[in-house]
Amino acid sequence: MQRAIAGIKSRWRNFYYRRLGVKLTGYVWMREIEIPRNYGDIELEGGCSLDRGVVLLCSGEPLPHPKIRIGASTYINRHTFIDASLSIAIGRECAIGPGCYITDHDHGLDSDLPPLTQPLISQPTQMGDRVWLGANVTVLKGVTIGQGAVIGAGSVVTKNIPEGAIAVGVPARVIRYKQPLPVPNLVY
Repeated sequence: MQRAIAGIKSRWRNFYYRRLGVKLTGYVWMREIEIPRNYGDIELEGGCSLDRGVVLLCSGEPLPHPKIRIGASTYINRHTFIDASLSIAIGRECAIGPGCYITDHDHGLDSDLPPLTQPLISQPTQMGDRVWLGANVTVLKGVTIGQGAVIGAGSVVTKNIPEGAIAVGVPARVIRYKQPLPVPNLVY
């Protein structure tokens, strides 16, 4: 019964956010998420899942392209915060652990200005398909994480991570690469 109720609530959220302008290209499984404003700046592909407490925040003026794009079959775990002012693209079939923070901007460091009046400095942030972020990972502006990469829990990604890499730490560093699965030698 609880599962049926959760499904009905998710379908209601799909209807609600679609009416507000979020671009949904199919059904998206949504728990209690938060999208405070700029609904038209978000594109979610069908089959992705957003768990309880996920926040999708787009700041600044609308752009001709989505500021947040999440690919099909990607799962975003509880209390993850995606904070975009320019462009955050998350690929297909990604797994994002709980408590992650993904951004495409930070603030300037002008000593003559108070912190809250510093200008935003934005650069696109991208994650390829099948990327896996452990719990509490932070991904900073201008970073590209290659297809199939794994980022260990608690890491802070400040630089690009190559395809198939396993990276950990603060700042995240590549410690090794995923090994390709052996091809079975079948004799008939």
